Amino acid sequence: MRQIGNDAKLAGKILGELKTAIVNGELVAGSLYSVHDLADRLGVSRTPVREALIQLAERGMVRFERNRGVRILQTSLHDLEEVFAIRLLLEVPATYRAATQPATAWLTDLRAQLAAMRAAADEHDEATFMAADRRFHAIINEASGNARLARYIDSLRDMVLLRGTSTVDTSRSLGDILAEHDEIVARLEDGDPRAAAEAMRAHLLHTGRLLIGQEAAASGDALPPVSWEWTAYPAVD
Repeated sequence: MRQIGNDAKLAGKILGELKTAIVNGELVAGSLYSVHDLADRLGVSRTPVREALIQLAERGMVRFERNRGVRILQTSLHDLEEVFAIRLLLEVPATYRAATQPATAWLTDLRAQLAAMRAAADEHDEATFMAADRRFHAIINEASGNARLARYIDSLRDMVLLRGTSTVDTSRSLGDILAEHDEIVARLEDGDPRAAAEAMRAHLLHTGRLLIGQEAAASGDALPPVSWEWTAYPAVD
């Protein structure tokens, strides 16, 4: 049993190290790498590296190419649009559902993440802020009662990181982002499911529009067709 636990711990560690290397550009987007070379780089056997790469392939971060290795993928503008389209369709009703649940420990945890974001904003510590931001959203999605949805949405955030994209100090400040999360918490504390869902939708919609717009401007690429049509409809029925 101890060996199984150690193997799982190693697999998680390798997954985290490879994901970080992709996000920070150490593993270059568009480049090919062999499992053998990556295992040597990390000082481990090929088995946990291959297992981690399979998970990264499922998240759209790498692609296996037969007899060639694995290619590091670059998130496109269209990918970004799809990520936020899916998040809008899933996180808005999840927030509504969370607001109908008993405010037990999860709301306390949510306030703690908001406090961590506020402290990080004061220090202009973007990395710490975004880690708390990620946990903030995960808490709400988990509170909806759908653990699979929470895990899936969390994996979608890797697609945004893969592009190296952030609106901080480009389109808005950490304080601006914090204010949007403040509003979500306030509506959850009110116990108003519809208002909480609308606050989440406004936050995701604003973030998606800013990211896609600034990335298009920076790359010179044309804006993809953006399917925001559903935003004209009520967040929940």
